[in-house]
Amino acid sequence: MSTDNRTKSSSPLAAWVLAARPRTLALAFAGIGMGTFLAAAAGVLNGAVAVLCFVTATLLQILSNLANDYGDSIHGADSPGRVGPPRAVQTGQITPAAMKRAVILFAILAMLSGLALVWLAFVVNPVTATNGWWLLIIFLGLGGLAVAAAVTYTAGFRPYGYAGLGDLAVFIFFGWVAVAGSYYLHAHALPWTIFLPATSCGLFAVGVLNVNNIRDIKSDRAAGKQSLPVRLGLRRARLYHWALLLGGLISATLYVILTYHTPWQWLFLLAVPLFLNNGFTVWRQEGAALDPMLRQLSLSSLLFVILFGVGQLL
Repeated sequence: MSTDNRTKSSSPLAAWVLAARPRTLALAFAGIGMGTFLAAAAGVLNGAVAVLCFVTATLLQILSNLANDYGDSIHGADSPGRVGPPRAVQTGQITPAAMKRAVILFAILAMLSGLALVWLAFVVNPVTATNGWWLLIIFLGLGGLAVAAAVTYTAGFRPYGYAGLGDLAVFIFFGWVAVAGSYYLHAHALPWTIFLPATSCGLFAVGVLNVNNIRDIKSDRAAGKQSLPVRLGLRRARLYHWALLLGGLISATLYVILTYHTPWQWLFLLAVPLFLNNGFTVWRQEGAALDPMLRQLSLSSLLFVILFGVGQLL
């Protein structure tokens, strides 16, 4: 493990904040925010449901980050040769046992928050009282899958992130489940067109993961972590990155065309230069130079959602 003092936090609290990776919360908020904006535009927004959606998404994101810190450390991906930011277990600031307990704690908190969310949306709400229990069971199943996906990405005996399946999981849970799921919790209906902005959010979230994996391609290959960039090679991983960014923008454009009623719906195009900048930078840079692009793409995705949502409301 690395013991570089420049990477160590000044206090135990700072170490836990580092492990929680607050900068990744923008992605968790993006998908839920998109579903919330679309529900508000449809006139079906439920304030209490919205708050619990954001709380649950935050807990799931922190759970995923803690499990990733723990899993990559025990499986060797967080080695001294890794070029990304230091991890709490890797640098010895948090013991593996303490991190494992934190993972269990946040898994329980996420499940409790999710239970309260679906109970409020489907059992308390009289509109769905007749079939609320069935919907409760379905969404509890989705919540359980979300918790399992967050934990087993890099932790466990056969982490799926090491088999190159992380992109698919991120697309499903940060895209379709986050957007379409949160919209349904408000509206109790699901037009198929909702999957277009949901696809945008999912592809941008996969883009963030792809930047991370391109940055770590050498250390992941050495650790046996078969991420998509490791499987594809650097050039094709960069082409894949462009496909993710352009695919997200095209999906949003199709939604506006299909539901068009005001020029304000094109407001999201103001975010296009940010995505283009990310694509060109990822094409030219590699290694540690890509680290700022993770934050840039996360925040660009959140700004895209805000602009898209405001355009729908206006």
